[in-house]
Formats: sequence, C-alpha cells, structure tokens
Amino acid sequence: MQKILILFAHPKYEQSRTNKSLVEKVRDLEGVTFRDLYEIYPDFNINVLYEKELLNAHDIIIWHHPFYWYSCPPLLKQWIDVVLEFGWAYGPSGNALTGKKVMNVLTAGGSKEVYCSEGYNNYSIREFLRPMEQTARLCGMTYLPPFAVMGTHKLSDEELQVHANSYSQLIQMLKEDFPKENISQYHFVNDVPPLKANS
Repeated sequence: MQKILILFAHPKYEQSRTNKSLVEKVRDLEGVTFRDLYEIYPDFNINVLYEKELLNAHDIIIWHHPFYWYSCPPLLKQWIDVVLEFGWAYGPSGNALTGKKVMNVLTAGGSKEVYCSEGYNNYSIREFLRPMEQTARLCGMTYLPPFAVMGTHKLSDEELQVHANSYSQLIQMLKEDFPKENISQYHFVNDVPPLKANS
C-alpha cells in the first residue's frame, strides 16, 4: 500500500466550507498522514529535518490548498522553498525524492470557464501550476494532474458532497498505486474515468 502525505495549507480554513468537506473525508484514512501546515507552523518556522523525514517515509505527496492569486498560499511556498533543498531534493546528489508522486489538490472560487484563454483569467489552472509541476520534475518526482474543485462559491451541499466523495475515492486509488496508465492527457485527475463518474 502506498503511503500518502497530505500537506494542507489554508490560512482561513475555519471559513472554508469546501475545504472542510474535503478534509473531513480524508484526514483520518488509513495510510494517510495529514498535516495542517498553518496549524503546525503559525510562525512559518518550518522544521526542515522533520519534514524531510516525513517525505522519506511516504510515496505520494499532495499539496492541498486554495488557489490564491493564481498560486498557493505563502506557507506552502515557504515549505517548498526551505524543505526541497539543493543537494537533497535536487542537484547533482539530490535524489531523495526520485520516483515519488506528487499532485495538487486545490479549490478555486472561479469556474473552469474563467480559467482558459477565452476567460477573464486568460490561462488554465494547469498553466498557472507550471512552477509547481517543474519543481516536482526537477526533484525527480512524477507530477500527476491536479484534483480541482472549481466554482466553490456556487456549489450546492449535494455537489460539494460529490466532490468530497471523489477526493476520498482518489486517495483510496492512490494507495493502490494509481495510476497504472499514462494520465497526463487529462487536464484534471477528476476527469479520469473512475473519478469522472462521481464528479
């Protein structure tokens, strides 16, 4: 069974109806280590050695965050900046993360329609995530398409529950070494057939 590390970063988690529903579905699952970074590191003083130990002990890393100003909240960026060190995560002798899988799980107030060349945001979610994708590649990790919950402000309770169930199903599939085929063709992992039926 693959071990999953969820690094959750939301500075206003208590006010997020969507993220509460998602987190409640996955935080206590077997084989999952859930870390609320803003709760653990309110002063941004990250314990780099301990975070590295956690990365070593897990097969799949999930960066779970709201989509803030076309990126992630500052504490997750701080985590990336200080934990993924030269000589450990990348560089001539930096191979600690080689072969691990990583992906974004994100929530966005805007709909899919506004995140495209014709929409007012001009670019797709995948285009905005290129720096994180390249970070993963530089560290020798396999970057999976993101799991994205879009248009969060307009989701009904029923729609939100469907997304939360799909997130839980994704975690179960990842533990069983999903994906076994190339899924880079999909914009979001939500679009992969086993998950699409539920979202």
